[in-house]
Amino acid sequence: MQRFFKIFSRLPLGLAQALGGLLGWCVFVASTTYRRRFLAQARQAGLGAAQWRPAVAAAGRLVAELPRLWLGAPVPVQWVGQTHVETALAAGRGVLFLTPHLGCFEIAAQAYAARYGAAQPMTVLFRPPRQAWLRDWVNSARSRPGLKTAPTTPGGVRQLLRALKQGECVGLLPDQVPPEGQGQWLPFFGREAYTMTLAARLAQQTGASVLMAWGERLAGGHGFRVHVQPLPEPLATDTAQAALQINQALEALILRCPSQYLWGYARYKQPRQAA
Repeated sequence: MQRFFKIFSRLPLGLAQALGGLLGWCVFVASTTYRRRFLAQARQAGLGAAQWRPAVAAAGRLVAELPRLWLGAPVPVQWVGQTHVETALAAGRGVLFLTPHLGCFEIAAQAYAARYGAAQPMTVLFRPPRQAWLRDWVNSARSRPGLKTAPTTPGGVRQLLRALKQGECVGLLPDQVPPEGQGQWLPFFGREAYTMTLAARLAQQTGASVLMAWGERLAGGHGFRVHVQPLPEPLATDTAQAALQINQALEALILRCPSQYLWGYARYKQPRQAA
């Protein structure tokens, strides 16, 4: 696995993404379960074929570009909405970045760390791989100056709280299915989905500024464009209502670029049992 990643990390970004596009279609054609889930969730969101077809290749590109992002040379990054970041950082209350499974979610955190992390680092919540050797390697590949990682454990959540209370930044994937007992069943594109409440609770407990961010994948291997915007309205004090607001904001964001959303992710699955 490590050798494979090192080889792919040396490929031009455009070539890696082109190979990834082929991979995306191969998986889509070969796996009946994946294809059915992908199509069901895309149609649940009201998409037509012209909107969901590019997302098949985009899923493969997401995988193929990881070696370059983790181990290779830096990639070009543009920004849209960086003034929202700078305003939130200046407020000194910590910043909670919500990044859905849209575009390249790895680049959003990396771009923040490269531009702002020296002064106010970001801690990103992630689910560690089950294999110990892979867990250590992935953690070291993701870590870089200005960017820290926190596992999806009670200790990791405490790490996020500390970071926000110290005026630092935290990154979450709010459309990730949390363990049982750590979410609520709430509508997402009109269907009940087990929804993370952690993002809402972190914002409520710390008073952190909340921003949505995602990394748009540019055509032809020309890098990425990081988009940042605030939530449409302040979060409610009720946790379930606040989590619903986040779902609604994510829906609107995803529908702006459905061709880069990870429709194959099992968003409506039953939550796993908490450790």
